[in-house]
Amino acid sequence: MLDDTNVLKQRDKDGALGVAANLYAQADYDITLVDAEHDGREITAIVIAGMGGSALAADVVKVLLNRQSTVPLEVIKGYELPHYAGKNTLVIASSHSGNTEETVECLNEAIERGCQVAATATGGKLQAIADEHEIMFAAMPHDTQPRMAMIYNLRAMLRILVEYNLVSPSLYDEMADTASWLEHESDAWVKEVPIEKNYAKQLALIAVGKTPVFYGGSLMAPVAYKWKISWNENAKNVSFWNYLPEFNHNEFLGWTSHPIEKPFVIFDLISDLEHPRILKRFELSDKLLSGRRPKSNVVHMNGDTLLKQLLWGCILADFVSIYVAIINNVDPTQVDLIEKFKAELNQ
Repeated sequence: MLDDTNVLKQRDKDGALGVAANLYAQADYDITLVDAEHDGREITAIVIAGMGGSALAADVVKVLLNRQSTVPLEVIKGYELPHYAGKNTLVIASSHSGNTEETVECLNEAIERGCQVAATATGGKLQAIADEHEIMFAAMPHDTQPRMAMIYNLRAMLRILVEYNLVSPSLYDEMADTASWLEHESDAWVKEVPIEKNYAKQLALIAVGKTPVFYGGSLMAPVAYKWKISWNENAKNVSFWNYLPEFNHNEFLGWTSHPIEKPFVIFDLISDLEHPRILKRFELSDKLLSGRRPKSNVVHMNGDTLLKQLLWGCILADFVSIYVAIINNVDPTQVDLIEKFKAELNQ
């Protein structure tokens, strides 16, 4: 089925596979900043407010900055800023549409508290508020859906952080340099490549008909979360995620009850850059849970840097979940129920 061009065309009417094939290009998109000037105050904390794919990009930023920044960063996925946020806190409000109500509320609260404030969106209320208050604003393109714009979003956040001297410009430049490598890697997953040579199609066939559970280590936790939300929104399937070592302190034991035959498929998203003890935990967990849960399918993150591995894993997630959607005969692009929910919430 996945090698049948007619089936692919019929079930992917809006061209989700084509969008996935071009995600690499987002890595070197040149982000434009409006009202880039700021007063140069000391920044002692960073808060990024966002939901969905915007929050995912923030999670990736946090992993990257943990290795090179002394300024703590917190990701807020809700309506309220932490109590400590004040004049020496940089609050970045991130929403693809610019209209995400939780994020808009956080932005308004940040302004009221006198925080240092920046925003990124394709437009909407965030842009209007930024224009009104002359807040630093990073504009993103409108050319894709929010969940497929995570790399744009990551690019915008890094551009803002560079402007505030909170991250080295070399990281922003490194991201642009990954684009050609990501294009080469993505070429192996496109619809024209047959199953026997297409890793994304192979993983989709392993997963179809089962509920997936995705595990990452501390570095790949955002990638595991990305696989979960790609499954939710592209494949329209329930899925779950967690990360090690936390998994071994609770969920590990949850797999030990009966029945042994469980309708799940396990994916371990493993980076060779993880702490050696985390890598040992993956191996030992699968060994001790043998016969109590399905054997894990190990997906080794490709790339010789942390940034490459994070982006590689996120793009692969979209390809695999879109192929699962095609097998399931569901539209991988439309998210009508979410739009209906938002409309009714605003009534």
